[in-house]
Amino acid sequence: MTPRADCILDARARLGEAALWSQTEQRLWWTDISAGRLNRFDPASGTNESWDFPCPLGCFALRSRGGLVLALANGWHSFDPATGKTAFWSDPEPDRPGNRFNDGTTDPAGRFWAGTMPIEGARECAEGALYRLDTDRRTTRVMDGFFVQNGLAFSPDGRVMYVSDSHPDIRTVWAYDYDIDTGTPTGKRVFFDTRQVRGRPDGGTVDADGCYWMAGVSGWQLVRITPDGRVDCTIDMPVEKPTKIAFGGRDLRTLFVTSISENITPGTAERQPQAGGIFALDVGIPGLPSSSFWG
Repeated sequence: MTPRADCILDARARLGEAALWSQTEQRLWWTDISAGRLNRFDPASGTNESWDFPCPLGCFALRSRGGLVLALANGWHSFDPATGKTAFWSDPEPDRPGNRFNDGTTDPAGRFWAGTMPIEGARECAEGALYRLDTDRRTTRVMDGFFVQNGLAFSPDGRVMYVSDSHPDIRTVWAYDYDIDTGTPTGKRVFFDTRQVRGRPDGGTVDADGCYWMAGVSGWQLVRITPDGRVDCTIDMPVEKPTKIAFGGRDLRTLFVTSISENITPGTAERQPQAGGIFALDVGIPGLPSSSFWG
């Protein structure tokens, strides 16, 4: 597979992340975590709207009733893009003020999952955790001990949950059996050790065939992995640090990819002038529509 990655928005994002396609709006939502900025991009017109917040915005989900739920560094908030107003719900980590949210996704039953990581010292402190926000807005700490939580995704039938840790010494994607009725993951096992490819595991998603797509941050590539953990293909990217992948477009066959412009390898800037941009690839394989948060 050799699709070409085209830069469709030269965003120069410091830490572009959380690509999420709205099939209803035909828009790509994404965040620049370091800037605390939420974005909504229209690929048809090239227009990008943005909203700024006073702290890092790790991830978010679209709500079934309209608006979004935001995972800001100071907790869960609702957000209405029509008015620009937010409402604080709760902070799941009042005891960990040095953390922020990082990666997140919704499960097929409408729960929102999001993980945290230390803002500073992520390579030294395994103080990140994974949280489940239920539709009644109750929060449960489900897993603990992450350095850099990442890679959340669910299989097409919702029975497998994927999660990773991007730490250079770990760089592993795990799979869990997932109980859709209770929102409980069990049976942790290694799904993919990324030492066999370039890059560490960042954001992930799953296509209609059940294959897991991984953004290989610091590796200049994307990786498609079969359900049994084998590399199906790799796709070279024009940037060192692709971060999050989302299927979109009317037929869900376009792969949108966010990226990073800060902390790139010294001497590589000329090779990646569009670092921090949003990229699109026609991969010819359909993805799955994103689930909304039902709370």
